[in-house]
Amino acid sequence: MRLILLIILSFPILNPGFGKTIRVSPGTSVSTIKAAMRLASNGDSILVSKGVYKEQNIVIEKSVFLIGIERPVLDGENKYEILTVKANFVIIDGFDFMHAGKSSYMDLAALKVIDASDVLIKNNYFENSFFGIYCQQSTRTVIYKNTLRSNAKDEINSANGIHCWKSDQLKILQNTISGHRDGIYFEFVTNSTIEHNNSFNNVRYGLHFMFSNYDRYIANTFRENGAGVAVMFSNHITMHRNIFSENWGNAAYGILMKEISDGDVEGNIFNRNTVGVYLEGSNRINMKRNHFDDNGWAIKMQASCSDNKVEENNFTSNTFDVATNGSLVLNKFSGNYWERYEGYDLNRDGKGDIPYRPVSLYSMIVERNPATLMLFRSFMVDLMDRAERIIPGFTPEDLKDDEPKMKMIRF
Repeated sequence: MRLILLIILSFPILNPGFGKTIRVSPGTSVSTIKAAMRLASNGDSILVSKGVYKEQNIVIEKSVFLIGIERPVLDGENKYEILTVKANFVIIDGFDFMHAGKSSYMDLAALKVIDASDVLIKNNYFENSFFGIYCQQSTRTVIYKNTLRSNAKDEINSANGIHCWKSDQLKILQNTISGHRDGIYFEFVTNSTIEHNNSFNNVRYGLHFMFSNYDRYIANTFRENGAGVAVMFSNHITMHRNIFSENWGNAAYGILMKEISDGDVEGNIFNRNTVGVYLEGSNRINMKRNHFDDNGWAIKMQASCSDNKVEENNFTSNTFDVATNGSLVLNKFSGNYWERYEGYDLNRDGKGDIPYRPVSLYSMIVERNPATLMLFRSFMVDLMDRAERIIPGFTPEDLKDDEPKMKMIRF
Protein backbone atom coordinates (compact mmCIF):
# COMPACT_ATOMS: atom_id res chain seq x y z
CA MET A 1 0.00 0.00 0.00
CA ARG A 2 2.90 2.31 0.77
CA LEU A 3 4.23 1.69 -2.75
CA ILE A 4 0.91 2.66 -4.35
CA LEU A 5 0.71 5.83 -2.23
CA LEU A 6 4.18 6.83 -3.36
CA ILE A 7 3.19 6.22 -6.98
CA ILE A 8 0.07 8.37 -6.68
CA LEU A 9 1.99 11.17 -4.96
CA SER A 10 4.53 11.06 -7.78
CA PHE A 11 1.72 12.10 -10.18
CA PRO A 12 1.50 15.82 -9.38
CA ILE A 13 -1.24 16.43 -11.92
CA LEU A 14 -3.44 13.86 -10.19
CA ASN A 15 -3.16 15.10 -6.64
CA PRO A 16 -6.41 16.31 -4.99
CA GLY A 17 -7.19 19.96 -5.54
CA PHE A 18 -5.36 20.23 -8.83
CA GLY A 19 -8.11 19.38 -11.32
CA LYS A 20 -11.89 19.20 -11.40
CA THR A 21 -14.09 16.16 -10.77
CA ILE A 22 -16.42 14.85 -13.48
CA ARG A 23 -19.12 12.36 -12.52
CA VAL A 24 -20.47 9.74 -14.93
CA SER A 25 -23.81 8.10 -14.22
CA PRO A 26 -26.53 6.50 -16.38
CA GLY A 27 -29.46 8.82 -17.05
CA THR A 28 -27.54 12.05 -16.40
CA SER A 29 -26.10 14.67 -18.71
CA VAL A 30 -22.78 12.81 -18.59
CA SER A 31 -23.86 9.21 -19.07
CA THR A 32 -20.79 7.79 -20.86
CA ILE A 33 -17.09 7.70 -20.14
CA LYS A 34 -16.38 8.98 -23.65
CA ALA A 35 -18.48 12.08 -22.91
CA ALA A 36 -16.53 12.63 -19.69
CA MET A 37 -13.24 12.34 -21.58
CA ARG A 38 -14.33 15.08 -23.97
CA LEU A 39 -15.00 17.34 -20.98
CA ALA A 40 -11.83 16.43 -19.10
CA SER A 41 -8.49 18.18 -18.96
CA ASN A 42 -5.14 16.94 -17.73
CA GLY A 43 -5.28 16.43 -13.97
CA ASP A 44 -9.05 15.84 -13.73
CA SER A 45 -10.72 12.97 -11.89
CA ILE A 46 -13.54 11.02 -13.55
CA LEU A 47 -15.81 9.17 -11.12
CA VAL A 48 -17.89 6.48 -12.81
CA SER A 49 -21.01 5.35 -10.93
CA LYS A 50 -22.31 1.82 -10.72
CA GLY A 51 -23.88 0.53 -13.94
CA VAL A 52 -23.13 -1.26 -17.20
CA TYR A 53 -21.30 0.77 -19.85
CA LYS A 54 -21.21 -0.65 -23.38
CA GLU A 55 -18.82 1.73 -25.11
CA GLN A 56 -16.61 0.63 -27.97
CA ASN A 57 -12.92 1.20 -27.22
CA ILE A 58 -12.71 4.16 -24.87
CA VAL A 59 -9.44 5.95 -25.62
CA ILE A 60 -7.71 7.94 -22.86
CA GLU A 61 -5.44 10.59 -24.33
CA LYS A 62 -5.38 12.86 -21.29
CA SER A 63 -3.74 12.47 -17.91
CA VAL A 64 -6.73 11.61 -15.72
CA PHE A 65 -7.70 9.59 -12.68
CA LEU A 66 -10.50 7.20 -13.78
CA ILE A 67 -12.24 5.73 -10.72
CA GLY A 68 -15.06 3.23 -10.56
CA ILE A 69 -17.62 3.68 -7.77
CA GLU A 70 -19.27 0.42 -6.63
CA ARG A 71 -17.63 -1.54 -9.44
CA PRO A 72 -19.14 -0.29 -12.70
CA VAL A 73 -19.05 -2.81 -15.55
CA LEU A 74 -17.32 -2.04 -18.87
CA ASP A 75 -18.80 -4.54 -21.33
CA GLY A 76 -17.08 -5.29 -24.65
CA GLU A 77 -20.01 -7.46 -25.82
CA ASN A 78 -17.45 -10.03 -27.13
CA LYS A 79 -16.77 -7.68 -30.06
CA TYR A 80 -14.18 -5.00 -29.36
CA GLU A 81 -11.46 -3.64 -27.13
CA ILE A 82 -12.77 -1.81 -24.11
CA LEU A 83 -10.19 0.73 -22.94
CA THR A 84 -6.95 2.06 -24.44
CA VAL A 85 -4.52 4.33 -22.55
CA LYS A 86 -2.31 6.55 -24.72
CA ALA A 87 -1.46 9.26 -22.17
CA ASN A 88 1.10 9.46 -19.38
CA PHE A 89 0.13 9.70 -15.69
CA VAL A 90 -3.17 7.81 -15.82
CA ILE A 91 -4.82 5.77 -13.06
CA ILE A 92 -7.50 3.13 -13.72
CA ASP A 93 -9.10 1.92 -10.49
CA GLY A 94 -12.14 -0.14 -9.52
CA PHE A 95 -13.76 -1.45 -12.74
CA ASP A 96 -15.11 -4.78 -13.94
CA PHE A 97 -13.97 -5.43 -17.52
CA MET A 98 -16.28 -8.00 -19.07
CA HIS A 99 -16.39 -9.84 -22.42
CA ALA A 100 -13.72 -8.04 -24.44
CA GLY A 101 -13.53 -8.97 -28.10
CA LYS A 102 -11.58 -11.97 -29.35
CA SER A 103 -9.62 -12.34 -32.57
CA SER A 104 -7.20 -14.89 -34.00
CA TYR A 105 -5.32 -12.23 -36.00
CA MET A 106 -5.65 -9.04 -33.91
CA ASP A 107 -4.29 -8.47 -30.39
CA LEU A 108 -7.58 -7.37 -28.86
CA ALA A 109 -7.38 -6.59 -25.14
CA ALA A 110 -9.75 -5.53 -22.40
CA LEU A 111 -7.27 -2.81 -21.36
CA LYS A 112 -4.34 -1.73 -23.50
CA VAL A 113 -1.51 0.69 -22.65
CA ILE A 114 0.32 1.99 -25.73
CA ASP A 115 3.40 4.27 -25.75
CA ALA A 116 2.57 5.60 -22.29
CA SER A 117 4.47 5.98 -19.03
CA ASP A 118 3.54 6.18 -15.34
CA VAL A 119 0.21 4.36 -15.64
CA LEU A 120 -1.34 2.70 -12.58
CA ILE A 121 -3.88 -0.11 -13.10
CA LYS A 122 -5.24 -1.28 -9.76
CA ASN A 123 -8.12 -3.12 -8.15
CA ASN A 124 -9.86 -4.12 -11.38
CA TYR A 125 -11.57 -7.36 -12.36
CA PHE A 126 -11.27 -8.91 -15.84
CA GLU A 127 -13.62 -11.68 -16.95
CA ASN A 128 -13.69 -13.56 -20.26
CA SER A 129 -11.02 -11.55 -22.08
CA PHE A 130 -8.72 -12.46 -24.97
CA PHE A 131 -5.77 -10.42 -23.74
CA GLY A 132 -6.55 -9.01 -20.30
CA ILE A 133 -4.01 -6.21 -19.78
CA TYR A 134 -1.68 -5.48 -22.71
CA CYS A 135 1.31 -3.13 -22.33
CA GLN A 136 3.13 -2.04 -25.47
CA GLN A 137 6.19 0.21 -25.28
CA SER A 138 5.24 1.28 -21.80
CA THR A 139 7.49 2.65 -19.06
CA ARG A 140 6.93 2.58 -15.29
CA THR A 141 3.44 1.06 -15.57
CA VAL A 142 2.21 -0.54 -12.34
CA ILE A 143 -0.34 -3.38 -12.48
CA TYR A 144 -1.53 -3.94 -8.90
CA LYS A 145 -4.12 -6.15 -7.21
CA ASN A 146 -6.16 -7.03 -10.29
CA THR A 147 -8.00 -10.30 -10.89
CA LEU A 148 -8.00 -11.75 -14.41
CA ARG A 149 -10.08 -14.81 -15.28
CA SER A 150 -10.83 -16.32 -18.65
CA ASN A 151 -11.96 -19.64 -20.07
CA ALA A 152 -9.20 -20.67 -22.49
CA LYS A 153 -9.45 -24.21 -23.85
CA ASP A 154 -6.38 -24.31 -26.10
CA GLU A 155 -3.36 -22.21 -27.07
CA ILE A 156 -4.53 -21.23 -30.55
CA ASN A 157 -7.80 -19.57 -29.58
CA SER A 158 -6.62 -17.86 -26.42
CA ALA A 159 -4.26 -15.10 -25.30
CA ASN A 160 -2.40 -13.95 -22.21
CA GLY A 161 -3.65 -12.49 -18.94
CA ILE A 162 -0.98 -9.80 -18.53
CA HIS A 163 0.98 -9.32 -21.76
CA CYS A 164 3.94 -6.93 -21.86
CA TRP A 165 6.03 -6.14 -24.94
CA LYS A 166 9.05 -3.89 -25.40
CA SER A 167 8.60 -2.11 -22.08
CA ASP A 168 10.78 -1.00 -19.18
CA GLN A 169 10.52 -0.61 -15.39
CA LEU A 170 7.17 -2.34 -15.02
CA LYS A 171 5.80 -3.56 -11.70
CA ILE A 172 3.36 -6.50 -11.75
CA LEU A 173 2.22 -6.84 -8.13
CA GLN A 174 -0.31 -8.98 -6.22
CA ASN A 175 -2.47 -9.99 -9.20
CA THR A 176 -4.46 -13.22 -9.60
CA ILE A 177 -4.49 -14.70 -13.12
CA SER A 178 -6.17 -17.89 -14.34
CA GLY A 179 -7.70 -19.46 -17.43
CA HIS A 180 -5.52 -17.74 -20.07
CA ARG A 181 -2.92 -19.07 -22.51
CA ASP A 182 -0.05 -17.66 -20.41
CA GLY A 183 -0.77 -16.00 -17.09
CA ILE A 184 2.00 -13.38 -17.43
CA TYR A 185 4.01 -12.87 -20.63
CA PHE A 186 7.13 -10.70 -21.05
CA GLU A 187 8.94 -10.08 -24.34
CA PHE A 188 11.72 -7.49 -24.63
CA VAL A 189 10.89 -6.21 -21.14
CA THR A 190 13.74 -4.90 -18.98
CA ASN A 191 14.37 -3.76 -15.39
CA SER A 192 10.97 -4.96 -14.22
CA THR A 193 9.52 -6.74 -11.19
CA ILE A 194 6.88 -9.48 -10.94
CA GLU A 195 6.02 -9.95 -7.26
CA HIS A 196 3.39 -11.69 -5.08
CA ASN A 197 1.20 -12.81 -8.00
CA ASN A 198 -0.86 -16.00 -8.14
CA SER A 199 -0.94 -17.53 -11.63
CA PHE A 200 -2.74 -20.86 -11.95
CA ASN A 201 -4.79 -23.10 -14.27
CA ASN A 202 -3.48 -21.45 -17.43
CA VAL A 203 -3.37 -23.49 -20.64
CA ARG A 204 0.36 -23.14 -21.24
CA TYR A 205 2.62 -21.20 -18.85
CA GLY A 206 1.93 -19.46 -15.57
CA LEU A 207 4.80 -17.15 -16.51
CA HIS A 208 6.48 -16.95 -19.91
CA PHE A 209 9.19 -14.51 -20.84
CA MET A 210 11.65 -14.15 -23.68
CA PHE A 211 14.47 -11.73 -24.57
CA SER A 212 13.90 -9.90 -21.28
CA ASN A 213 16.90 -8.87 -19.16
CA TYR A 214 17.53 -7.57 -15.65
CA ASP A 215 14.11 -8.62 -14.34
CA ARG A 216 13.06 -9.86 -10.89
CA TYR A 217 10.45 -12.53 -10.04
CA ILE A 218 9.78 -12.55 -6.30
CA ALA A 219 7.35 -14.52 -4.06
CA ASN A 220 4.92 -15.60 -6.79
CA THR A 221 2.90 -18.81 -6.90
CA PHE A 222 2.70 -20.75 -10.18
CA ARG A 223 0.59 -23.87 -9.86
CA GLU A 224 -1.40 -26.29 -12.01
CA ASN A 225 -0.41 -24.66 -15.29
CA GLY A 226 -0.21 -26.69 -18.48
CA ALA A 227 3.56 -26.49 -18.87
CA GLY A 228 4.64 -24.55 -15.78
CA VAL A 229 6.97 -21.56 -16.24
CA ALA A 230 9.35 -20.79 -19.12
CA VAL A 231 12.31 -18.39 -19.04
CA MET A 232 14.06 -18.13 -22.41
CA PHE A 233 16.83 -16.20 -24.18
CA SER A 234 17.39 -13.75 -21.33
CA ASN A 235 20.10 -12.75 -18.88
CA HIS A 236 20.54 -11.33 -15.38
CA ILE A 237 17.31 -12.77 -14.01
CA THR A 238 16.52 -12.90 -10.28
CA MET A 239 14.03 -15.56 -9.14
CA HIS A 240 13.52 -15.63 -5.36
CA ARG A 241 10.97 -17.22 -2.99
CA ASN A 242 8.52 -18.42 -5.65
CA ILE A 243 6.39 -21.55 -5.48
CA PHE A 244 6.28 -23.85 -8.52
CA SER A 245 3.73 -26.55 -7.86
CA GLU A 246 1.53 -29.20 -9.48
CA ASN A 247 2.70 -28.69 -13.05
CA TRP A 248 2.25 -32.16 -14.57
CA GLY A 249 2.54 -33.44 -18.13
CA ASN A 250 4.95 -34.83 -20.73
CA ALA A 251 6.37 -31.35 -21.36
CA ALA A 252 5.64 -29.72 -17.99
CA TYR A 253 8.19 -28.10 -15.70
CA GLY A 254 8.25 -26.13 -12.52
CA ILE A 255 10.50 -23.85 -14.53
CA LEU A 256 12.18 -24.27 -17.92
CA MET A 257 15.37 -22.23 -18.39
CA LYS A 258 16.55 -22.19 -21.99
CA GLU A 259 19.51 -20.08 -23.13
CA ILE A 260 19.65 -18.17 -19.83
CA SER A 261 22.79 -16.64 -18.36
CA ASP A 262 23.69 -14.96 -15.07
CA GLY A 263 20.59 -15.93 -13.13
CA ASP A 264 19.98 -16.16 -9.40
CA VAL A 265 17.47 -18.81 -8.24
CA GLU A 266 17.14 -18.76 -4.46
CA GLY A 267 14.61 -19.70 -1.78
CA ASN A 268 12.06 -21.26 -4.17
CA ILE A 269 9.85 -24.30 -3.60
CA PHE A 270 9.51 -26.88 -6.38
CA ASN A 271 6.78 -29.31 -5.36
CA ARG A 272 5.00 -32.01 -7.37
CA ASN A 273 6.15 -31.12 -10.87
CA THR A 274 7.06 -33.51 -13.66
CA VAL A 275 10.44 -31.70 -13.72
CA GLY A 276 11.29 -29.15 -11.05
CA VAL A 277 13.95 -27.27 -13.05
CA TYR A 278 14.96 -28.00 -16.64
CA LEU A 279 18.09 -26.24 -17.90
CA GLU A 280 19.23 -26.19 -21.52
CA GLY A 281 22.00 -23.96 -22.84
CA SER A 282 22.02 -22.05 -19.55
CA ASN A 283 25.16 -20.71 -17.92
CA ARG A 284 26.20 -19.07 -14.66
CA ILE A 285 22.94 -19.85 -12.86
CA ASN A 286 23.24 -19.87 -9.07
CA MET A 287 20.67 -22.19 -7.51
CA LYS A 288 20.79 -21.86 -3.74
CA ARG A 289 18.57 -22.71 -0.76
CA ASN A 290 15.71 -24.09 -2.83
CA HIS A 291 13.51 -27.00 -1.77
CA PHE A 292 12.81 -29.79 -4.28
CA ASP A 293 10.10 -32.11 -3.02
CA ASP A 294 8.05 -34.90 -4.61
CA ASN A 295 8.93 -34.08 -8.23
CA GLY A 296 9.41 -36.60 -11.01
CA TRP A 297 12.85 -35.13 -11.71
CA ALA A 298 14.10 -32.43 -9.36
CA ILE A 299 16.64 -31.07 -11.86
CA LYS A 300 17.31 -31.97 -15.49
CA MET A 301 20.53 -30.27 -16.54
CA GLN A 302 21.53 -30.84 -20.14
CA ALA A 303 25.16 -31.18 -21.21
CA SER A 304 24.89 -27.79 -22.96
CA CYS A 305 24.94 -26.05 -19.55
CA SER A 306 28.10 -24.78 -17.85
CA ASP A 307 29.34 -22.83 -14.82
CA ASN A 308 26.11 -23.35 -12.89
CA LYS A 309 26.19 -23.74 -9.11
CA VAL A 310 23.73 -25.91 -7.17
CA GLU A 311 24.40 -25.27 -3.49
CA GLU A 312 22.61 -25.68 -0.13
CA ASN A 313 19.36 -27.05 -1.59
CA ASN A 314 17.10 -29.76 -0.16
CA PHE A 315 16.17 -32.79 -2.29
CA THR A 316 13.40 -34.90 -0.77
CA SER A 317 10.96 -37.52 -2.12
CA ASN A 318 11.85 -36.95 -5.78
CA THR A 319 11.73 -39.90 -8.17
CA PHE A 320 15.06 -38.71 -9.61
CA ASP A 321 17.12 -35.96 -8.02
CA VAL A 322 19.33 -35.03 -10.99
CA ALA A 323 19.40 -36.17 -14.62
CA THR A 324 21.65 -35.22 -17.50
CA ASN A 325 22.22 -36.35 -21.09
CA GLY A 326 26.01 -36.20 -21.20
CA SER A 327 29.17 -37.29 -19.43
CA LEU A 328 31.05 -33.97 -19.43
CA VAL A 329 30.29 -32.02 -16.26
CA LEU A 330 30.96 -28.27 -16.17
CA ASN A 331 28.69 -27.46 -13.23
CA LYS A 332 29.17 -27.54 -9.46
CA PHE A 333 27.03 -29.34 -6.87
CA SER A 334 27.99 -28.63 -3.26
CA GLY A 335 26.56 -28.65 0.25
CA ASN A 336 23.10 -29.94 -0.64
CA TYR A 337 20.89 -32.20 1.45
CA TRP A 338 20.05 -35.43 -0.38
CA GLU A 339 17.42 -37.60 1.25
CA ARG A 340 18.89 -40.71 -0.42
CA TYR A 341 22.41 -40.11 0.87
CA GLU A 342 23.57 -43.12 2.90
CA GLY A 343 27.02 -41.88 3.89
CA TYR A 344 28.44 -41.13 7.32
CA ASP A 345 29.88 -38.17 9.23
CA LEU A 346 32.65 -39.41 11.52
CA ASN A 347 33.95 -35.96 12.48
CA ARG A 348 30.42 -34.66 13.13
CA ASP A 349 30.82 -31.47 11.12
CA GLY A 350 27.40 -31.88 9.49
CA LYS A 351 28.89 -32.88 6.14
CA GLY A 352 29.07 -36.36 4.70
CA ASP A 353 32.56 -37.86 4.57
CA ILE A 354 32.06 -39.45 1.17
CA PRO A 355 30.69 -37.72 -1.96
CA TYR A 356 27.13 -38.24 -3.15
CA ARG A 357 26.41 -38.95 -6.81
CA PRO A 358 22.84 -37.78 -7.49
CA VAL A 359 22.61 -39.15 -11.04
CA SER A 360 21.41 -42.75 -11.04
CA LEU A 361 22.18 -45.20 -13.80
CA TYR A 362 18.48 -45.87 -14.19
CA SER A 363 17.76 -42.16 -14.74
CA MET A 364 20.26 -42.15 -17.62
CA ILE A 365 18.60 -45.22 -19.12
CA VAL A 366 15.17 -43.54 -18.83
CA GLU A 367 16.60 -40.39 -20.44
CA ARG A 368 17.54 -42.41 -23.52
CA ASN A 369 14.56 -44.78 -23.50
CA PRO A 370 11.49 -43.39 -21.68
CA ALA A 371 9.62 -46.70 -22.02
CA THR A 372 11.93 -48.21 -19.39
CA LEU A 373 10.19 -46.09 -16.76
CA MET A 374 7.74 -48.98 -16.44
CA LEU A 375 10.49 -50.85 -14.52
CA PHE A 376 10.56 -48.20 -11.79
CA ARG A 377 10.77 -49.65 -8.25
CA SER A 378 11.76 -53.07 -9.51
CA PHE A 379 14.39 -55.07 -7.62
CA MET A 380 16.74 -55.17 -10.60
CA VAL A 381 16.70 -51.37 -10.98
CA ASP A 382 17.54 -50.92 -7.30
CA LEU A 383 20.36 -53.45 -7.51
CA MET A 384 21.74 -51.84 -10.66
CA ASP A 385 21.77 -48.35 -9.11
CA ARG A 386 23.46 -49.54 -5.93
CA ALA A 387 26.19 -51.26 -7.92
CA GLU A 388 26.73 -48.10 -9.97
CA ARG A 389 27.12 -45.98 -6.82
CA ILE A 390 29.82 -48.29 -5.50
CA ILE A 391 31.76 -48.61 -8.75
CA PRO A 392 30.70 -45.79 -11.11
CA GLY A 393 31.12 -46.74 -14.73
CA PHE A 394 28.32 -45.17 -16.70
CA THR A 395 27.14 -42.12 -14.73
CA PRO A 396 29.12 -38.84 -15.05
CA GLU A 397 32.15 -39.28 -12.81
CA ASP A 398 32.47 -35.61 -11.89
CA LEU A 399 28.80 -34.93 -11.22
CA LYS A 400 28.91 -35.29 -7.46
CA ASP A 401 28.41 -33.38 -4.25
CA ASP A 402 31.65 -33.57 -2.24
CA GLU A 403 30.11 -32.03 0.89
CA PRO A 404 26.55 -33.36 1.18
CA LYS A 405 24.65 -32.18 4.25
CA MET A 406 23.63 -34.80 6.78
CA LYS A 407 20.50 -32.93 7.86
CA MET A 408 17.87 -30.99 5.97
CA ILE A 409 18.78 -27.32 5.59
CA ARG A 410 16.40 -24.94 7.37
CA PHE A 411 15.53 -21.66 5.68
